[in-house]
Amino acid sequence: MADKTFLNWPFFKEHHRAHASDLSAWAGSALVAVDHTDNDQACRDLVRAMGDAGWLMPSAAPDGAPLDVRTLCLTRETLAYHDGLADFAFAMQGLGTGAISLFGTDAQRAEWLPLTRKGEAISAFALTEPQSGSDVANSTLTAARDGNDYILNGEKTWISNGGIADVYTLFARTGDAPGARGLSAFIVSADVAGLEVTERLEVIAPHPLATLRFTDCRIPASAMLGQSGQGFKIAMSVLDVFRSTVAAAALGFARRALDEALSRVTTRHVQGAPLFNLQMVQGHIADMALDVDAAALLIYRAAWTKDSGAPRITREAAMAKLFSTDQAQQVIDKAVQLHGGDGVKKGVKVEELYRDIRALRIYEGASDVQRVVIARQVIADHQGG
Repeated sequence: MADKTFLNWPFFKEHHRAHASDLSAWAGSALVAVDHTDNDQACRDLVRAMGDAGWLMPSAAPDGAPLDVRTLCLTRETLAYHDGLADFAFAMQGLGTGAISLFGTDAQRAEWLPLTRKGEAISAFALTEPQSGSDVANSTLTAARDGNDYILNGEKTWISNGGIADVYTLFARTGDAPGARGLSAFIVSADVAGLEVTERLEVIAPHPLATLRFTDCRIPASAMLGQSGQGFKIAMSVLDVFRSTVAAAALGFARRALDEALSRVTTRHVQGAPLFNLQMVQGHIADMALDVDAAALLIYRAAWTKDSGAPRITREAAMAKLFSTDQAQQVIDKAVQLHGGDGVKKGVKVEELYRDIRALRIYEGASDVQRVVIARQVIADHQGG
């Protein structure tokens, strides 16, 4: 059973504790029978189920209020503990509409957020391009002004929910300036003419993922989010919020791996005694528990700092994501090792977790990129002080 004592830490208020408890109870029953045979349909079903149950409500703040990052993190941690695809489905509802929630006009928020929060529309965040990856400032998809419209041309790739989304938050070059200053953000409906899904990408932990091509795709100027040239700022602001939630998902995977390992070593016998009696096994369990608690402290420090009014949490979020995703990989690897041959058997939970965790060390800022972010922020803080 997952450790819940961390909910007594001073980072949380009573409504956070109630949310985590109620969601855990719901997930423990509702997610047991998730059918992963058709991942597209599974995601649609999960979004609808979470929407019907009200669990998507924290994914957006329709009145322009700040997002409750602690609630987002608790939600992702809890869902990841139970089912990786459920975590993915929730995360994309938040990331996909984060820019609309934080930077949209009243009309833009009113059009999309009630739908995504109820699970009636699926959202996606279209930032990455074939040649740019983590180098967002190098994006080349263009949005050329034509009267009261913009015309989109170019490609996006590695787009989660690509192919099943109803709405994309898209980042394109409007030519205002070179590099990061030339990007703008747009809301693009999936049914717009000129938008084509050119490839569905298969990965080790299956979920909807695609390459998109925009060919003379005409959208109204009113689809722009914020001001022209603010796209990079908008993207980084959204990632600043949701990067901590990636760490929380990794924590959920790690907690589940620790629980699976504890069940294994306390019930499996070697030479007539529980596996846990071996000192080396005890050492592995201790390291796993330490990594889980340290990750939780970093994650909820970052979330609490943002919820307390900090305009940016670049350093805190980067530390949380780097440590939590890297160490979750180690926790899960130890759980696989403690399971012996069963640990690599398809259908065993730790084998699933081993595949689920790997991508989290890459998306929304790879681990090595986070090290650069942290170092630059630490140096900047030192020089400023």
